[in-house]
Amino acid sequence: MADKPRVHIYTDGACSGNPGPGGYGIVMEWVGKRYRKEFSEGFKKTTNNRMELLAVIVALEKMKTTDVDITIFSDSKYVVNAIEKKWLFSWHKKQFKGVKNPDLWKRFLAIYNPKNTKFEWVKGHNNHMQNERCDVLAVEASKKGKLQEDFGYVNQEKPLF
Repeated sequence: MADKPRVHIYTDGACSGNPGPGGYGIVMEWVGKRYRKEFSEGFKKTTNNRMELLAVIVALEKMKTTDVDITIFSDSKYVVNAIEKKWLFSWHKKQFKGVKNPDLWKRFLAIYNPKNTKFEWVKGHNNHMQNERCDVLAVEASKKGKLQEDFGYVNQEKPLF
């Protein structure tokens, strides 16, 4: 990954209870430029893993060009390992049978370009400036008064009777 513009994307998800109210936070930086954007959103009832993955998806969806090298930094081993250890591709071949969050994994695959996107795991709550900022954004989003409905999570819940 060289000669192209580079973007660093930092993501985090948060959930108060699991499931419970949750949110994601994103910090996007254009490497070598003073250009940075932040995004966040909160949901009524979701899980931490859904918010971790949704943060990555939303960040990639916000990219306005594909002619850029992207490094995504996440403290979610769930997300990073699924991609870097190629579990996701095995799940896809099996049509996501028995896999949690298939709606989000399918959405991710629709926008993921392995030729220009790589993932790096960062330890959470370890004074990593951008990761800490993402955590603040995610937690704040989860506490907003008007939270979105996570329809993918709602559809995964099992009936009580």
